[in-house]
Amino acid sequence: MIDYYKTKAHPISRKMVLEAYKKIRNNGKAAGVDGVSIEDFGQDLNGNLYKLWNRMTSGCYHPQQMREKKIAKSNGKTRSLNIPCVADRIAQSVVKTYLERKVEPTFHDDSYGYRPKRHAHQAINKATQRCFKHSWIIDMDIESFFDTIDHELMMKAVQRYTEEKWVLMYIERWLKSGVVKEDGKLSNREEGSGQGSVISPLLSNIFLHFVFDKWMEKNYPRVPFERYCDDIIVHCKSKAQALYMQFLISERLKACKLKLNQEKTRIVFCKNPNNKGMENHQHVSFNFLGYTFKPTLQPTKNGLLLLTTPSMSTQSKKRVREKIKELKIKQAPGKIHQLAKVINERTRGWINYYCEFGKWATVDLWRGLNWRLLKWAMNRRTWGMRRAVRWLKSIYETRPGLFIHWAIARP
Repeated sequence: MIDYYKTKAHPISRKMVLEAYKKIRNNGKAAGVDGVSIEDFGQDLNGNLYKLWNRMTSGCYHPQQMREKKIAKSNGKTRSLNIPCVADRIAQSVVKTYLERKVEPTFHDDSYGYRPKRHAHQAINKATQRCFKHSWIIDMDIESFFDTIDHELMMKAVQRYTEEKWVLMYIERWLKSGVVKEDGKLSNREEGSGQGSVISPLLSNIFLHFVFDKWMEKNYPRVPFERYCDDIIVHCKSKAQALYMQFLISERLKACKLKLNQEKTRIVFCKNPNNKGMENHQHVSFNFLGYTFKPTLQPTKNGLLLLTTPSMSTQSKKRVREKIKELKIKQAPGKIHQLAKVINERTRGWINYYCEFGKWATVDLWRGLNWRLLKWAMNRRTWGMRRAVRWLKSIYETRPGLFIHWAIARP
């Protein structure tokens, strides 16, 4: 019988390694530079987990290089993800689980990204409430944040939470782990934390907790903000205060070897019932976590008022439309209930996220999906437009919940 609680030199039990494997098993199946997928790793699970545990407990564990994978961004540029090997993801999960228990209770209430029982909707909701009370915001962008984190400062931040040598040793090794580029070239890393690794979000939160959150709390406790990893919104009472805070934050980031992207960082005027004028300010809307905050007419007890509220952003709609297009609905085989199963698997997540606020602003997106369903019916049954429309409407009358998006945009 395997004793999963047995330990060696470092206080890492086999149980910790096994639980770490369970956590990463369903999160990211891509293979690292060794080409070993999660399925391949599981073929000799006990042997592979024992080997990893043995290396970690003896201190001879060294991570492999990470594999670069470029992801297209909405602005036409690409973002580089660094994919660790399966064994490295498990090892990182071991350290993350150990460290998270220590750091989580100390994090700021307005930090929402990659934290247990916290999510983006909470940050969006808080930003909406504060836009009603504060007329100005700083829409911050830290230039190449994940690629420019200073390793020395990062290790000092981690040391504030633990003196365990094995934790510090392995985190330092991961930070310095090289990256195999898509062209096959090896890039050694002297700064930054690989975006895409298991432990990177926790490390980024630890770093910005000291660089930004605690600094704001100590020096400017009356200036509220929302932070989701490196996406930050700062609320101000006046334009002068916003300009002043932007300067102070920029200087703070410089002192911590980061840089505020001056081209993407903007000061935005938020329309609410407490302010008048400034409608001609250059920026009256901003994007945050896939939503656009902009002035819209909202019904209130006092009638219609122009308020800054969130709804699904144009960039997010574009990405979803591209994903829908990839489904090739017009050529899909099978019957409509089979098609509904495929489409609902994709739309459920989009609707749950993007329709939490301002869901009626997404109607045009789901009407476009209905048009593709209509094309499918015409192609599948060789019908004309009118007959296909009547048939699709009859399906809705008998089974209105067949497609999830029909609750927002009926055919």
